[in-house]
Amino acid sequence: MSLHEPEKQTSLDAEYLAGRRFPYQEDISLVEDIDLEAATPGEDINWLEDVELLQEEGVPAVFDRYSNSFLKIYFPIPAGRENELARKVLVKHLQSGNSYGIVLKEKHTKFPQPQLGPWVAGSKTVGADWKPLREPQPLNLGG
Repeated sequence: MSLHEPEKQTSLDAEYLAGRRFPYQEDISLVEDIDLEAATPGEDINWLEDVELLQEEGVPAVFDRYSNSFLKIYFPIPAGRENELARKVLVKHLQSGNSYGIVLKEKHTKFPQPQLGPWVAGSKTVGADWKPLREPQPLNLGG
């Protein structure tokens, strides 16, 4: 019997987690109408100031901190609009509920909260009826 080293991921992207690309990664027209101020809770958009266009494996990308993954952007990005478009793609991803972190909220959220956050009107509530995925098992200390 030989043991094999498990496959290791050095970086994750949203496509790997979802098993597919999303249309707004490839088509600028699907994010042009995103109003960043309207998509932000309250009147404070400071959280967006930290969102910048990055590169992942040589491809423009934005980091989704909810799923700790990169969301690659495949459409041409006009000069001077790099961070704006990165922010719009991220907001579209979050509002669409496609972020893996948002997908996990349904199973793991322990307290009632809007699934897509307070900035998406009509977002369903998750966490109101949380139950552990499995019952805790007693430790077998072999004694």
